[in-house]
Amino acid sequence: MLKPVENRVAVVACNTCRHSAEVRNDADGKRGGARLVEALRTVQAGDPAYAEVAVQEMPCLFACQDFCTIHLRAPAKVGYVLGRFEPTEDSARAILDYARLYGESAFGQVPFKQWPQGVKGHFITRTPPEGFVVE
Repeated sequence: MLKPVENRVAVVACNTCRHSAEVRNDADGKRGGARLVEALRTVQAGDPAYAEVAVQEMPCLFACQDFCTIHLRAPAKVGYVLGRFEPTEDSARAILDYARLYGESAFGQVPFKQWPQGVKGHFITRTPPEGFVVE
């Protein structure tokens, strides 16, 4: 079943992801994805600069091998799946910093020199927006 959400710059986090390749749940029985969602929301709530980025969640992005994954998307922009994050506020801040730059970009392509260090090496795929391909 599909649930409608705001169609704007959004970080869609998998709330069922593992903590790592070896560990599914933490000592409290929470999944890494649920912890990453909490971290994203905490960081977002603490800084009005992130107000333009929606934090959304859903179960399983089917990137289980890469754990703690997010899908970055916006209307008429290239989308990205990133993973292998630690479910921490540092990771959340890097994701949200990149999402802000992404939202400000014309087509969703942020120059590498502007990428926050915390997202480098975490990209898994990029997806063209509906009705387009990248030149």
